This record gives sequence, structure tokens and C-alpha cells, in this order.
Amino acid sequence: MTTKVTMPQMGESIFEGTLTKWLKKVGETVVRDEPLFEISTDKVDSEIPSPASGVLSQILIPEGKTVQINTVLAIINGAGAEEKEAAISHPLDIAAQEIPEEGAEAKPEAPAPPEEPEEPQAGPPPAPEPEKPADIAPGIRAQDIRTSPLVRRLSREHNVDLAEIRGTGLEGRITKEDMLNYLAHRSSPEAAEAARPALQPPPPAESERIEPAPRAVEPAPPMIQPEMPRFADESEAVPMSQMRKAIAEHMVLSKRTSAHVNTVFEVDMTPIVQLRESHKAAFQQREGIPLTYTPFFAKALVDNVREFPVLNSSVSGDSIVYIKPVNLGIAVALETGLIVPVVKDAHLKSFTGLALAIFDLADRARNKKLKPEEVQNGTISITNPGIFGPLFGTPIISQPQVAILGIGGIEKRPVVVNDAIAIRSLVYLSLTFDHRVIDGAVAYSFMARLKQRLQAWTQWID
Repeated sequence: MTTKVTMPQMGESIFEGTLTKWLKKVGETVVRDEPLFEISTDKVDSEIPSPASGVLSQILIPEGKTVQINTVLAIINGAGAEEKEAAISHPLDIAAQEIPEEGAEAKPEAPAPPEEPEEPQAGPPPAPEPEKPADIAPGIRAQDIRTSPLVRRLSREHNVDLAEIRGTGLEGRITKEDMLNYLAHRSSPEAAEAARPALQPPPPAESERIEPAPRAVEPAPPMIQPEMPRFADESEAVPMSQMRKAIAEHMVLSKRTSAHVNTVFEVDMTPIVQLRESHKAAFQQREGIPLTYTPFFAKALVDNVREFPVLNSSVSGDSIVYIKPVNLGIAVALETGLIVPVVKDAHLKSFTGLALAIFDLADRARNKKLKPEEVQNGTISITNPGIFGPLFGTPIISQPQVAILGIGGIEKRPVVVNDAIAIRSLVYLSLTFDHRVIDGAVAYSFMARLKQRLQAWTQWID
């Protein structure tokens, strides 16, 4: 008995994924729920478990290829009937079905009865119906075409009618590649000339017709294209990964959408440093995770947002949407890029609850165990580049949020305290905020209150 392994759908708005790595080779034995391959989408990277036990007999899609959901990726032979049934109900909807012959179409449940030939009718043949675009089925409006929010955004930005694009995805869905190919074709001189409407005046009367004198046509100046610098054999072009492309697109979109403004505050972290030193051993023993500084910043930020709700909002047209739950995004650096898992309802969690949630999300992000919903619906974010050594950074806002807090490195520096020089543990905190929603005075008041919270943190809280 054979089992098909297909590309799962990793979220409601995700319709394709990139197969980044096979964890098994052809001929190797696989066990149901054992990690079989890794995929990357514009939301999350994940390891996908095997839907059944058996032998991996075929790999149909190579590493690095992007395919639509439900595309058959591989075939497992030797799966038992009970494993096949379990695979059908797999949470990732990886189908386990009989494999049809290559090139054969799926058989319908019951053959349709043959249609009776129509009697020929006398009279002239009916006029042919106007030709419809090849990519739109009869009766379907252009606004009903199946596609993703990303493609619809690109269509609005480039003034593209989706009815003009032929979709190559599942059930005619228009993919991002379809849109990019269409834009590339439209931008070529030949396509532009073909798309230009032929508006010509009516031909003049025979008596008014004057033959123009021939004149020389000057050739158009050649278009100068920028060239990449050449470094002989020392350079190499490496395609972007799916995650890298998604990050690039999201960052450019954010800079184009929000009016980014940055402010930096210096905070004395000496009381928190002393608290952490005195409690980290007991915390590790009790909770089983190390005590870092991130939960301190997260707890202070979440409490601060409750006093300044505009920092927990988003823009919708000409309206500001105030969001009640605080869903805190935590930026996690990976080998392949950056991902921002979200602590849902962070305002309802204690300090220890935040610490456990942050550690769990970061650990599963690095091990590619996150679920799509765990990287969605964030309302404000934290990024901590200070662990790599910089004093501070100016991060980019994660859309559709309106603010992100950057944490610099905590360092001991001499400062003046009560007219005396003292050695204190200091950190620079940078806030990037959207000036469409947040004025400077509000942002500075928010940071001043955050600084006050952190510097007054002298008692341990669970």
C-alpha cells in the first residue's frame, strides 16, 4: 500500500511553500510522526512529520523548489491500512491516498452518461460569443478570483486587473510568481507597444490626402542599464531563501507604509542586574529555564502599554484601531533570518509566565516547531540586538503594528550619582514609532514612564 506525502497548508492565507530540506533519503525507513522534511513559507519555517510508516520510495520535489499546497512531494510504500487511515486525519491534512498512474487523471465517482447528439438545426449558424480571457472561468467575476492578500496588494500598487492574469496555482489561483511574471512582461517594450491602444484619426477624403515628405528617423538613445560589479571568479550569486525574500518584502513594505521615527533613552539597570544575580539560580532550579533580562523588559513594556493604549494600535484607512489584548512579538534570530513569534495575551501573564512563554517560543522557533498562528496577530514587538554587542539599534516596525522597542547591550559605565561618580549598569532603549499615529510627545512620555518602571524595579516578583 502506498501513501502520498503532500505540501500542507500552514495557515489560512498561505497557499504555497518552499521545500527547504529532506530529512530522509530514498530507500530509508520512516516512522509515522517522525520529521520527514522542512518547509519555509512567508510566515514560518517548520519540520513536517511523516504521515505514515514505511519506506520512502520516491522523492518527487527536490529541495529549494516552491510548490502549491496539496502538491505531491514524495511517496511512502509499505504503509499499513491503520497508518493510512491515521494519515488521512493528520492535523496538517497530509493526504494518504492510492497513487494513480503517472499522467492519469483522477477517476470520478460515477461515469457521466454520454450526451445525446443534438439534431442539426436549419438556418444560419448562431453568431460566435465574444471570447473570454483564458484565465477566468465563465460566470466568475475578477474580484472573485482566488489569490492571496499579497497578490491583491501588488495588483493595487501596480494598477493591475487580476482578470488579465492567468493563474497557474491550485484551481487557477494566481500566485506571486504569476503576478511578478506578468509585471515583468508588461514592463518590456514589446508588451507596452502591444498594450497601447491604437487610436487613429479617420482616413481623410481622397482630395484632401497629402503624401508626407520622407524624413530621416533618429534612432532612440540606448537605455543604460546598471551593471553589477565584476570580481572575476570571486563573486557568486546565491538565490534568496523563502524566508529571506519574505523578510525583504516585509521590511520594504513597512518603510513605505509607516512614518518611522526613533528615540533613544538611557536606563539604569543596576537594580534589575542585582535582582537577577540573586535569583537566577533559584529560578533555574524551580522553572527549568535560565533567567534572562528579556522578561524584565517584556513585563515593563506590557504594563506600560496599558497606560499608553495608542502604542497598541494599528491604522485602518483613516481610522486608528485600538487593540485591547497585548500580543507581544519577540524577535528571534535564526541561522536563516529573523522570525517574530507572538506571546498572546501577554498582559494577563505574570513575570514567570512571560519568561516561560518567551523561552518556549524562542526554543521552538530555533527548532522549526512553531505553528503559523504563533507568528500572527502581534500588536507590539521587542527586539534585543544587545546580546550581540551593539549599544542600540533602530529597528523597523512590524506591520500593521505602530511601535517596536529595541534593547541595547547592558554595560557598566561611570555616571554621576548625587554629585559623585559611580559605576552603574546602563542600557540604551530605542523606540521606533509610527508618526502617523504617535506624536513625539506621546512617545517620549511613554519611554520616560518605561524608564521609571525599570529603574524602580527593586523587589522580586513572580
